[in-house]
Amino acid sequence: MTYPGRWWHMLDDGRMQCDLCPRDCRLHEGQRGACFVRQRGSGEMHDQMILTTYGRSSGFCIDPVEKKPLNHFYPGSSILSFGTAGCNLACKFCQNWDISKSREMDTLMDQASPEAIAHAAADHGCKSVAFTYNDPVIFAEYAMDTADACHARGIKTVAVTAGYMHDQARREFYTKMDAANVDLKAFTDEFYVKLCGAHLKPVLDALVYLKHETGVWFEITTLLIPGRNDSTDELTAMCGWIMRELGPEVPLHFTAFHPDYKMDDLPPTPPATLHRARQIALDAGLHYVYTGNIHDTDGGTTFCPSCHATLIVRDWHEITSYDVTPDGKCPYCATSVAGTFEAFHGQFGRQRIPLAINRR
Repeated sequence: MTYPGRWWHMLDDGRMQCDLCPRDCRLHEGQRGACFVRQRGSGEMHDQMILTTYGRSSGFCIDPVEKKPLNHFYPGSSILSFGTAGCNLACKFCQNWDISKSREMDTLMDQASPEAIAHAAADHGCKSVAFTYNDPVIFAEYAMDTADACHARGIKTVAVTAGYMHDQARREFYTKMDAANVDLKAFTDEFYVKLCGAHLKPVLDALVYLKHETGVWFEITTLLIPGRNDSTDELTAMCGWIMRELGPEVPLHFTAFHPDYKMDDLPPTPPATLHRARQIALDAGLHYVYTGNIHDTDGGTTFCPSCHATLIVRDWHEITSYDVTPDGKCPYCATSVAGTFEAFHGQFGRQRIPLAINRR
């Protein structure tokens, strides 16, 4: 498929520069960018950028929204999830590496138009659609068109992303999103350079932009890797920055690493590390701090930031108790709980349902 891509310009030396993300890939005819899915055309199409994965997916599933993870965006609802292939980061610890590092486009067997995805989400009662598994930044045009189709049917859209995106593309992309979960992979540029092939500042810029210039609901996830980004000093600095720049109401998820991809020689993250990180964040003043990839009821529970009443109890991705009013308030002291809520009529639960979609 030769779907035209956006955000590029020609250089004086004849190369085409991709302006989607801070990698600034400079392409000769027929060459692909670092993400592998954005390609400069050749021959008669030499002056076009092509998104090679438009309409092509690595698979569709219906998940609980808590799996994204989003704990404050229509809790208990179901979300249709899909991704494509490739990535604009090069994380050595990638836990979806079979998708994000794919160089074989023929593995993308599922094809669906934006309208077909929106139709499937509506038919299956999904509250929202998530662009996930690999980073939607690199298939932004496909995600944005799908978001338009979803919004036409009253379905919300969610980006699960590392936030590595240039300003202009970012502004256009997030006008189509209702919510996001942003991976803040560490709080040192050294980590980003050595383990992700990227830089920290553009991610921090994206978080500040989301908070202060959009109405997008967002939550942050940090995967804690033993000995790499889990020191008390680094976590203290990160939580202090979040408190100062974003405020106390942005939910923060600390999740456990398991050995994978190019870092399979490290041990899994001990639960004690997640508990310590959560306490550091709470001590910094953050209201909603969660642990993930472990069984930890306390670390999965939403507490009222004022009276500290237990409001939503979670075991893994399953809600076992829910006590937030439809307008998002604590029923005991009427304090507003940050997020997007509605009347709770039960939950989707921990199940994960693979889905086939009629491509049209």
